[in-house]
Amino acid sequence: MDNEGLINFADHHSLQGQRLELDFILKELQRDGFIDAADAERCRRSAQIKRRTPINPMILIGAMKIVDRRSPGGVLSLEALTAWLAAKAGLAYQHIDPLKLDVHAITGLNLPLAYLERFNIMPVKVSDDQVVMATAEPFVDEWVKELSQVLRKKIERVIVNPADILRYRHEFFALAESVRGASNGRTSSSQISDFEQLVTLGRAGKLDASDQHVVHIVDWLLQYAFNQRASDIHLEPRRENANIRFRIDGVLHHIYQIPQNVMNAVTSRIKVLGRMDVAEKRRPQDGRLKTVTPNGEEVELRLSTMPTTFGEKLVMRIFDPEALKKSFQELGFSDDELKTWRGMVESPHGIILVTGPTGSGKTTTLYSTLRHLARPELNVCTIEDPIEIVDPKLNQMQVQPAIGVNFASGVRTLLRQDPDIIMVGEIRDFDTADIAVQASLTGHLVLSTLHTNDSATAITRLLDLGISDFLIQATLLGVTAQRLVRTLCPFCKKLGPIDDHFWHLLTAPWKIKKPEHIYHPVGCSECRRTGYLGRTAIFEIMLVTPELAELISSSINLEELRRQSVNDGMRPLRLSGANAVVAGLTTPEEVFKVAPPPRNLGSWQA
Repeated sequence: MDNEGLINFADHHSLQGQRLELDFILKELQRDGFIDAADAERCRRSAQIKRRTPINPMILIGAMKIVDRRSPGGVLSLEALTAWLAAKAGLAYQHIDPLKLDVHAITGLNLPLAYLERFNIMPVKVSDDQVVMATAEPFVDEWVKELSQVLRKKIERVIVNPADILRYRHEFFALAESVRGASNGRTSSSQISDFEQLVTLGRAGKLDASDQHVVHIVDWLLQYAFNQRASDIHLEPRRENANIRFRIDGVLHHIYQIPQNVMNAVTSRIKVLGRMDVAEKRRPQDGRLKTVTPNGEEVELRLSTMPTTFGEKLVMRIFDPEALKKSFQELGFSDDELKTWRGMVESPHGIILVTGPTGSGKTTTLYSTLRHLARPELNVCTIEDPIEIVDPKLNQMQVQPAIGVNFASGVRTLLRQDPDIIMVGEIRDFDTADIAVQASLTGHLVLSTLHTNDSATAITRLLDLGISDFLIQATLLGVTAQRLVRTLCPFCKKLGPIDDHFWHLLTAPWKIKKPEHIYHPVGCSECRRTGYLGRTAIFEIMLVTPELAELISSSINLEELRRQSVNDGMRPLRLSGANAVVAGLTTPEEVFKVAPPPRNLGSWQA
């Protein structure tokens, strides 16, 4: 929104101390040329319909999605209206990024929630001599002098989206009340028992000191993680105050800090929900939790505890309920890669391996593939440790070492279940690798994972485990290595030139024409000013051709194997990343982070 040439509110002295009214905002928007009389009348009619439910006039206008008359094709969103209001009021505009708020500091001011609600304000930054307060009411400022005296700090006002103030004020200050209530000893971990495994979120109501504080903290934690698109939740004990961190788009963000005794109670509740041994704190444990979000979506969480110096560290891996619904194109496969991958996975028998480090998206790729393969006439079975995503189309079994069920014995059991397709969670030892090979030799398609850096080293790993070279030649269909890269935010990315040195590093030694422009990250409110939103995969698919199979031996030469795989059409990870850059999906910097540098593959024209 172009705010140049606006007449500010300096002439409206009579409005001092009054809240914004719908008619006033509409008249000002009309005077500034953003709306016309018909738009204003439509807003007034909508307000009359909703008059029984009080609503902030800015929120009401933003919800109408009115066309911006000064910017054809643009829409008067709530954020755009807030920026306009700030310019008119002569105050700074700020978009609240909850992950960048120091929640511990702003809630540590101990301002009563009722007081903040009365003036519709919220602190967003605290320093030694100043507090930045968010408001959506430029004419209401009698609280400034009062708060300045109470806090003994200078008060700076910024204009913020009123919906964000309502949301985050309730979330963080109500959470702080629950933390204080738990810290005061009114709730202890011994009181937490007999909870259902299926937890319905969002029904706890408003948090206050009389509620079950720890229950509310856990409820908030899960809901907040879902809203922020977190893939992992880390609860990290420290000597006095424990940390809560979220991994979002592959990057860890500090979220909140709570007293260690409260963290102990939170960890105990989550362990109960995950059917883990609450009393056992000396050894690592694994569990799982299934919950339903307020939107009605079922979400699977995998729990893992680890004893540390100051107590149990708990990590919750969140599995996206949409992961199983993703098509191969949505996973990141290019047309050529998809053709090769589908040719491999639709083979009647053989072994297919997916490799990559932890958190590279192997599970999502395998589950999406199994869902594609699962048909009523086929029996698809899995052996996993643990079962990460439950799917009714699959017959899934979990490894349980305590009773002698490991991967090898699990595959033997599955072979007696008349399977067509078998998925082995991970090949870790000779026994598992050997039984997987035997299963593929007897007419089954076997999919599994290995932890290797690239596709070629998966073959050396099988040889190291003790599998004979002739068995690998006879059974291995192909190996896919993959990594996850952050994708550019579609709302703010912009075209710009690419540095010659960067392009050389990205594509050497291949002769690929440098594009004139590529997309670069900018940063906006949608992506939290990072320039990135979400992640996609880049792949390196090595198809075991007859020429490649001849190179598999006990004295294998990895460089020769890589060169042959490239000659057979494999795109190494770095080159796959370069294609994603050209397609406008990501940036060279992201590819450099995850893709290993090219080896001596010769000069290959791509």
